[in-house]
Amino acid sequence: MKPATAAKKLDVYLPATPAEFRERPITRAELADLQADPPEWLRTLRADGPHPKNLVAAKLGISNSGLVRGGITEALTTAQIDELLSEMPDWLAAERATQIEVRREERRVKSLQADKRRAREEGDAESDA
Repeated sequence: MKPATAAKKLDVYLPATPAEFRERPITRAELADLQADPPEWLRTLRADGPHPKNLVAAKLGISNSGLVRGGITEALTTAQIDELLSEMPDWLAAERATQIEVRREERRVKSLQADKRRAREEGDAESDA
């Protein structure tokens, strides 16, 4: 597989990986070995970053779009993420609040759909009886 695909599966920022990782295809067996027994560079990268945008967003508790709206376009290190969380700029607080509302709405819709599905199933069971 392409190094970009392997990096995505490993949740690491491709440009921060060693050249030997970026410059050649990675086999599935090699990927499995990296996941099972990560080398030092991978452990360090996962712990300290820089992290890919999807992980930065998750660590900040916001969406990828929220990162862009907040002006974050580059990968961030764990220290930079921790600093943002401790400073809690207005844009980050607003994006976190938005994300909480989005998740709440998703749960509400999912619950509503489950209720409708149960009602349909109960209706089907009654018509079979």
